[in-house]
Amino acid sequence: MSRQTPDPQARTDLPAADGSRGALRWAMGLAAVGLLVIYQSVETTPAAPRSANSSAAVASASPPPVVLPSPTGRTAPALPRSRPARLRIPQLFVEAPFTDLGLTPDGALAAPSTTDRNLVGWWKDGPTPGERGPAVVAGHVDTTTGPAVFLMLHVLLPGSSVEITREDGTVAVFSVDSVQTFPKNAFPDRAVYGATSDAQLRLITCAGEYDRKTHDYSDNVVVFAHLTSSRPA
Repeated sequence: MSRQTPDPQARTDLPAADGSRGALRWAMGLAAVGLLVIYQSVETTPAAPRSANSSAAVASASPPPVVLPSPTGRTAPALPRSRPARLRIPQLFVEAPFTDLGLTPDGALAAPSTTDRNLVGWWKDGPTPGERGPAVVAGHVDTTTGPAVFLMLHVLLPGSSVEITREDGTVAVFSVDSVQTFPKNAFPDRAVYGATSDAQLRLITCAGEYDRKTHDYSDNVVVFAHLTSSRPA
C-alpha cells in the first residue's frame, strides 16, 4: 500500500487503482491480533497485522490518545455476512476487485499482490463489509510499476461515499467519518480494529516518508466510515 504498506523494491503500496485509474480481523481478538498495515512500494515492506504479543505489534513509545470518530448522519442496520466483491469510491474514481488477506507466518497481515495495482484486500477473518464490526480493507499506494489503487486515499473527505458490492448481490454504502494518519510505530490497534456496535469500515494504506533502507513508509492513512444504507446490486 504505497503510502501504506509493504514490499521492498519499488515504491509501491497496498493495491492501488489500475494504471488507468491509478494517476490512483472481527474485533479481531482485539487483544489477540493487531493489524499493522505496512506497504509495498518502490522499496517498501509489506503492511501487515501482527499478534498482540508480537514485538512488532508493540509501539516503541506510548501512542498518543486516539479518539474514535463517531458516525455522522444516518446509521443503517448491519447486514448478514457476505464476502466483498468490488470496491467503488466515486470521489477518487476508484473501482477495484477484492482479494482475501490472511496472516503471514510471522503473524502479520499479508498485503495484496503488487502485480495488480488496481486490487484491494479484505481481512478475511474479520467482519465482512456491512456486518457489525470494523471490516478492514487494505490497498497499496503504489508499486514498483506505478501508482496504485489507494494513491489518493488521504484526500478523501468526510461525508464521501464508499460502496462495496457483496457476493450476496447487495451493495453496502458507507459514509466517511474521518481520515487520519498515524505513525506505524504508534499505530492505534484498539481504535482501528476494536469491536463496534454498528457496521463500520476501515480503509488502510501507507503514507509519510519513504525509507529506502527499510523499504517502508513511516505512516499509515486510515479512513473511518460507517454503514448508511444498502441496495440491490
